[in-house]
Amino acid sequence: MQDLIGPKLPKWPFYLGDALLLFCAYFIYAQSKLPMGFLEMSFAVGCVAGGAVLAITPFLLEYRAVVKLAEAGALTAVVAQIQNLENIATQINGATGRWQNVQDAADNTLAAAKGIAERMAAEVAAFTEFMQRINDSEKATLRLESEKMRRAEGDWIQVLMRVLDHVYALHKGALRSGQPNLIEQLGHFQDACRDAARRVGLASFAPDGAEPFDGQCHQLADGDSKLAAGAVIGETIAAGYTLQGRLIRPALVRLRDNGAEGAEASNSTRAADLGNQSQLPLEAPDANPD
Repeated sequence: MQDLIGPKLPKWPFYLGDALLLFCAYFIYAQSKLPMGFLEMSFAVGCVAGGAVLAITPFLLEYRAVVKLAEAGALTAVVAQIQNLENIATQINGATGRWQNVQDAADNTLAAAKGIAERMAAEVAAFTEFMQRINDSEKATLRLESEKMRRAEGDWIQVLMRVLDHVYALHKGALRSGQPNLIEQLGHFQDACRDAARRVGLASFAPDGAEPFDGQCHQLADGDSKLAAGAVIGETIAAGYTLQGRLIRPALVRLRDNGAEGAEASNSTRAADLGNQSQLPLEAPDANPD
């Protein structure tokens, strides 16, 4: 803001009037007879007083002008400050409005984020439930397939064991016939069949005569007979089987009888034993369901 310049009041008219009044007072004093009368004294004092007033009047007028100028300047400064305050208030109102808009936008963003989070949580829960259903379905399917495979495994093991039982019976019949060519041919055939079964983990075993009886891998053909201490196997009626090293059916045997009557079994007894070998118990493979 530019400084205000005070008005310049000419002082010479006041000085001239002051000189004239002083001159009039001196003139009255000079023309009056001493002692001066009241009237002459009054005029002389009035002229001196008027001259004094005229002498100080320009200074008083300049002082008043300077005071008014200072008041005007102060008022101008106050008005400018008020305008600055109004501008600041306007800026504050604008900033408050912008902050309010930012707050509203932040609230909207927070609400949108909460909605997104809730939808994501719902989607995750739905996806988890869907994956759980799929997992349960796959487990049920795998369990069913596993059961089918175990049943199929049990079926083909039984079929293969029946075939090997018949081959073993044929070989036993060849041994009883005493024909070397037939014994050799059926022996080779039985070895080939056992070798083929061994490739899928099924192995057969037939205890030799005079082998001690073992209740874990041998079974008596006559379940009613009493087992004596140190019993020895006299004849193997049906071979036993192991699946991948685990016993699934014991060998069907007959113990040796020291009496003359039991030296050789009759043909009818052997035929009955061979016919009943298909009824031997078969241990199912261990099931390991998931």
